[in-house]
Amino acid sequence: MKKYDYLIVGSGLFGSVFAHEANKRGKTCLVIDKRDHAGGNVFCEKVEGINVHKYGPHVFHTNDEDIWNYVQQFVKFNHFVCNTLAVYKDEMYNLPFNMNTFYQLWGTRKPEEAKAKIQSQKEALNIKEPSNLEEQALSLVGPDVYEKLIKGYTEKQWGRPATELPAFIIKRLPVRFTYDNNYFNDKYQGIPIGGYNVLIDGLLEGIEVRTNTDYFENREEFDNIADNVVFTGKIDQYYDFQFGQLEYRSLRFDTEVMDTDNYQGNAVVNYTERDVPYTRVIEHKHFEFGTGPKTVVTKEHPQEWTSEKEPYYPVNDAKNTAVFKQYQDLADKAENVIFGGRLAEYRYYDMHQIIGSALKKVKDHFSAVEA
Repeated sequence: MKKYDYLIVGSGLFGSVFAHEANKRGKTCLVIDKRDHAGGNVFCEKVEGINVHKYGPHVFHTNDEDIWNYVQQFVKFNHFVCNTLAVYKDEMYNLPFNMNTFYQLWGTRKPEEAKAKIQSQKEALNIKEPSNLEEQALSLVGPDVYEKLIKGYTEKQWGRPATELPAFIIKRLPVRFTYDNNYFNDKYQGIPIGGYNVLIDGLLEGIEVRTNTDYFENREEFDNIADNVVFTGKIDQYYDFQFGQLEYRSLRFDTEVMDTDNYQGNAVVNYTERDVPYTRVIEHKHFEFGTGPKTVVTKEHPQEWTSEKEPYYPVNDAKNTAVFKQYQDLADKAENVIFGGRLAEYRYYDMHQIIGSALKKVKDHFSAVEA
């Protein structure tokens, strides 16, 4: 008989939710993580009394009442609403594209004026079949919005010209003809009071967790101490890269403490010029309405990914999708191994989607086990 029912590799949201649900069902779990902390990319580091989103800003938002109620078991959320600003040269605009943005661009005050302006710009281009991201974006919103608010940011994000990016990356662009700066449309939004670590601690309460522990350094030993493995790492690494390495985009964060109580007046400000090396500046105290005398500011720099860097965004182009499909076929046939989360499923997830995916995997798995 093995020591644990479940070994959970990775303590991010997927692994933590699965561990919590298994533990609730009386199963023994061991959670391991190669980082020096639990929580994956939602981990917050306390600096000057401010919860710093160490791996980029995370705003919880969902329309799913069940998921909202689920996370509320562990921590209460504040009323933070994401109102993102964009800087292009010396101009400032509201995001997502809404009537405030259109007024800033053209001085239009009524929805029909803004609609007519966008339509006339689109018609002048006469793009029938967009062949790349640039043409796709132009066909949706016209050149003014594209040039100032999309082009440079997107090229920095992906590290290549928009004309070399596939059109499908931008299937649609949210355009609102109301004066509404709320970045998300979701009914439920907020930040955990006290930071995301409170949520993770609640999920992992009573469960054995080992940090600074790399599954691949002692793989055989770890496989032999549990009846089941829940794997949330890179699926290609799990299968020893036998079909090749999946590609990602990575990020670098430059964070500094500033001797001022308020640096930019907003949690997130995007910089959309191609020549500005970072995509956005995050001022963390605004996520929790901080009032202290100092502030912590992070500049987010997209970069090419290598195996030494953190993988953030999967490159879901045709080539990588085909490679992932081969790994997924192996995973579907695997016995006593459950794959889940952003890296194991090679897809971008919002937080509520990861939690929903984990709860579904739990339901399916335990229904099969108990049948």
